[in-house]
Amino acid sequence: YCCLGGRPVVMHAIERFRATLPEAEIIIVISSEMVEFWQQLCREYSFESPRIAIGGASRSESVRNGIEALSLKKGTVMVHDGARPLVDPQTILNVAEAMAEGIDGALPAVPVTDTLREITGQGKSVTVDRGRYRAVQTPQAFDLEKLMNAYSLTAGATFTDDAGAMEAAGYGDIRMVDGNVDNIKITNPRDIAIAETILYFKTR
Repeated sequence: YCCLGGRPVVMHAIERFRATLPEAEIIIVISSEMVEFWQQLCREYSFESPRIAIGGASRSESVRNGIEALSLKKGTVMVHDGARPLVDPQTILNVAEAMAEGIDGALPAVPVTDTLREITGQGKSVTVDRGRYRAVQTPQAFDLEKLMNAYSLTAGATFTDDAGAMEAAGYGDIRMVDGNVDNIKITNPRDIAIAETILYFKTR
């Protein structure tokens, strides 16, 4: 809900999906105590809210609540972090096009540029080959029926993303596609400043 470029972060994310996939159904998942505040923000910024689903006690529960709120129960579903407001059309389309090939899932990723070290214990670590690793972004796309089944099979487990739940449930045909380094996640206050800078240069 932080302000970015004159309006809340999540509104940017929603509008980018509306512009890229105008026929798609969008669900916003938010905590019950924030519904009134979100509706107030929508009035303040003259923004049409997508249909609302109430979040759960964990990310996994929140995603499950969101997909259960969808009108259709078959097809492709994308799960996106509302804190990634700068997702670009090409990244969204890359994920959608990969899913057209009948795979279990697709996710955007970018190469790791920092040197990585693996902690081996007792205060020691070793350098690993960063070329073998990718930083994963959202949106992540999946076959809707398989994702719903994955969350049913892994109820109570904790995952950092939806691909983890799919893999735990046995759906391993998940493809990486090209992401975008500008598709940053707003995590710390400094990320707002970085996002503001990206927005500034993208709109000039």
